[in-house]
Amino acid sequence: MTGDAAATPLLSCRHVGKSFGALAAVRDLSFDVGAGEILGIGGPNGAGKTTLFEVISGLNPATKGAIVLDGQDITKHAPEQICHAGVARTFQLNAGFDSMTARENVLVGAYFGRNNRAVPTLRAGRAAHEAADAALEMLGIADRADKVTGKLPVLDRKLLMMASAMATKPKLLLMDEPVGGLTAREVDRVMDAVRAIKAAGVTIILIEHVMRFLVRLSDRIMIMHHGEKIFEGLPTKLLDDRTVVDVYLGQGASERLRSFMESTHG
Repeated sequence: MTGDAAATPLLSCRHVGKSFGALAAVRDLSFDVGAGEILGIGGPNGAGKTTLFEVISGLNPATKGAIVLDGQDITKHAPEQICHAGVARTFQLNAGFDSMTARENVLVGAYFGRNNRAVPTLRAGRAAHEAADAALEMLGIADRADKVTGKLPVLDRKLLMMASAMATKPKLLLMDEPVGGLTAREVDRVMDAVRAIKAAGVTIILIEHVMRFLVRLSDRIMIMHHGEKIFEGLPTKLLDDRTVVDVYLGQGASERLRSFMESTHG
């Protein structure tokens, strides 16, 4: 992390740990994410990546350590407080209200995602509708706004999750395996969506096993293993780390990724 990003971390995690009884899913993890940055997180299944997202978003609060968002300690905040503070999230599985239209799903995010609604009204209001329509437009699915969510294809449902998150007007977006199960062409479509979100000024942390996606989009990459950080640095340095190759990528995948990176950057 260099320049302004290094000087102004939007998110700071310090010695964060999360244990479930005797099992330590996240161990003494420290890192910063600069405003406007994309941090990519990779690692084997069971490395603690999704648990880290649950800790940051408040679904499973940290057992140890501190999490600071834009100068505010959110370590012990409830999930809705963290959402209202500016953290949105998408999930591995397509989350949505299947019987509602795409626009209605995004409207839920726009209405509930920024303010407490102790007594919800029957109408969302003009601001929420405008935020929902803008999010649908940004993600390129405005023409599917009136489609029933349960009948949308997988790609559109992933884009819909992103639109619902963006309707909350987040500072930080956590994306958990956004291209899992997609074709190569669909992966490229999601890449364009992530770039549009970044261009809107949103900081992004994304978890992904598709390394082409991870290295193309990330400003920095962090690799986790057994709840610990085993690498943090530029994507171009990833394949020079022997531990990453040995415990995660393997030699064959490393050689294919190197060829891809050389063809992309060289």
